[in-house]
Amino acid sequence: MAAAPPPPRPTREIAVTVDRVTKRYGQTVAVDDVSFEVAQGEFVTLLGPSGCGKTTLLRLISGFIEPTAGDIRLHEGSVLGVPPYRRNTSMVFQDYALFPHRTVAQNIGFGLRMRGVPPAAIERRVETMLELLNLSGLGGRRIGAISGGQAQRVALGRALVVEPAVLLLDEPLGALDLKLRKQMQTELKGIQRRVGATFLYVTHDQEEALTMSDRVAVMSRGHIEQLDAPLDVYRRPANPFVADFIGEANLIPGRVAAVAPPLVRVESEHAPAPLTASVAGPEVKPGDPVLIVVRPEDLHVDRTGTRTENAVRGRVRDVVFSGPATKVVVEVGPALSLAALVRPGEAPAADGAAVAVWWAPEDAVVVARAAENPQQSLK
Repeated sequence: MAAAPPPPRPTREIAVTVDRVTKRYGQTVAVDDVSFEVAQGEFVTLLGPSGCGKTTLLRLISGFIEPTAGDIRLHEGSVLGVPPYRRNTSMVFQDYALFPHRTVAQNIGFGLRMRGVPPAAIERRVETMLELLNLSGLGGRRIGAISGGQAQRVALGRALVVEPAVLLLDEPLGALDLKLRKQMQTELKGIQRRVGATFLYVTHDQEEALTMSDRVAVMSRGHIEQLDAPLDVYRRPANPFVADFIGEANLIPGRVAAVAPPLVRVESEHAPAPLTASVAGPEVKPGDPVLIVVRPEDLHVDRTGTRTENAVRGRVRDVVFSGPATKVVVEVGPALSLAALVRPGEAPAADGAAVAVWWAPEDAVVVARAAENPQQSLK
C-alpha cells in the first residue's frame, strides 16, 4: 500500500506536535514513525480498528508511556521524560474513574485541590463548570445518584476545570447506550467550541469521528493513513484502506485506461466499456491498478438494465428496506457485489432482475491499489 501524503500543517498556533514517534514492545511495533500536528482549539480524532495504535499514541502524548524514538511537544516544548502530572494535559477515560464516595462538585474540583488552589477559587470554578455542563443544582449529589450521561459530563468537567493545554479523551462515550451516545456527541462538540479547548480524541466509531471532529486521523497498523477534514476522509479517501474502513463503499477493481484530469477512465472486467471517475490521492497513469470507490448513496439503479454509459450490469441479489432508504445489492460477478441506496419506490423486486448500476463521474474517486491481489481483503 502506498504511503499516505504528509498531513497538512495547521495554520493556527500549534498545541501538539508528534514528530516521527515510534513505540516498540519487543518485536511488536505499536506506533511506527508517526508525525502530525494539532492546532490550538482544534478537535482531532484518532480513528481506527482495535490494535491500530491509536490508544498507544494517546498514552504517549499523556506521558503514561515513553516513545522508543521521536519527539512529542506541547506548545513547542518537548515533554520527553516529563511525568504525566507535570504535563499540561488532562485525560478522560472510558470508565470515567470517578470517586463514588465523593459528590459531583468534589469530583470536578479534585484536580484543583491537588494543585493547591484556594477553596474559594475552587468553589467558583466548579460552579462555573457545573453551569457549562448543564449540571447546575447537582453539585451535592453522589456519583451513584446521577445518570450515565451526567457522569460523563462530570468526568469531562474534572478534566476541563484545571484548564489543560490539551484534553485527551480515550473512548469516553463507549459505555453509553446508542441514543445517549449520539446526544453526548453533540454536547461534547458544543462544549469544546464554547471553551475553545484543544481536544485529541480516540474512538473506533466512524460516525462519532465524522460527527465531532475538525480533522480525522485514520490509523492502521501503527500508521496514519490519512489526516483530513471529515468530508475529505469520506469523499476523497487517500487509499483503499481508508475507502473501505470509513462508512460503506463499493470498490470496483480495474486498470487505468486514460487520464484526463480531473477524470480517469478505468477498464474493468466487470464492465463492458471503460468507467469514469475523478482522481483522489497520488496521481495515477495508464496501466496502473486502481479501485473505483463509489458510496452507496451515489450509486443509481437502472431497472431496465439497458444503461451502458458508466454502468456495471448485474442481477439483484437482495433488497433491504430501512425506512427513508432501501438498500439494493446487485451481484455483478462471482467475487463482487455492489450496494446502492435508493428511495423505497425506486427499488426493483428482489427476484434476480437484471439491472445496471451507474454513477456520475464526479461522485466516485479512483485510488491506487496493490497490483498483486486486487481482490484481497482491505481491512
